[in-house]
Amino acid sequence: MTKTLAFVLYPGITPLDLVGPLQVLSALAQIDPSFEVAVVGQDLTPLDTDTPLKLTPSHTFDQVTEPFALIVPGGTEPTIAALANEPLLDWIRQAARTAEVVGSVCTGSLILGAAGLLDGRQATTHWGVRDLLAKFGATPVVERWVEAGPVITAAGVSAGIDMALHLVERLAGEQTARTVQLLIEYDPQPPLGGIDWRTVDLDFFTPQFQAMVESVLADHPALLARLTT
Repeated sequence: MTKTLAFVLYPGITPLDLVGPLQVLSALAQIDPSFEVAVVGQDLTPLDTDTPLKLTPSHTFDQVTEPFALIVPGGTEPTIAALANEPLLDWIRQAARTAEVVGSVCTGSLILGAAGLLDGRQATTHWGVRDLLAKFGATPVVERWVEAGPVITAAGVSAGIDMALHLVERLAGEQTARTVQLLIEYDPQPPLGGIDWRTVDLDFFTPQFQAMVESVLADHPALLARLTT
């Protein structure tokens, strides 16, 4: 039976959160037809992202009810707003009951948390909101990606590609993962080198992320209180 790898689409996501791992897992599906990929949304309406690009689901929530894997991308303000999107959270909860893999990229892990799927698990997310994971019962960790049972969460944006390649290795073996990496020519060489986390003042950005959460969730006082107290 074909295993469906479903990416969840909702308004305002960061495109690379979805498109990066989607490209990786689409390559897996081309190599191994026992897998297929789907982009799942509430309906088939094109949705805004946090760039000028719009994205359109390939399937609706009603069409994909028991995926083999589901992956939730993140973003900024729209992702915080999605923490109160009950139709989205309900589909994620239901799909997670039978899925063998439940994943997220960047702040998408907060949505998993709001759906009740991170309680008692280690998890990661974008560094700017990593502490919020504890508000959902998770243990925040500083890793590029982290596995906790069926749940695999990735750090910010580009980390979704690394997580997806790891997932290909887990599902189809090292040689297939290396082939996928070659096909997408994933060989990062940042012109300024890697991030030196020892020199970055993350605390400087904390008030900005706090203000974002408070502004977006002003109409959801219970959820806001959970995240800020």
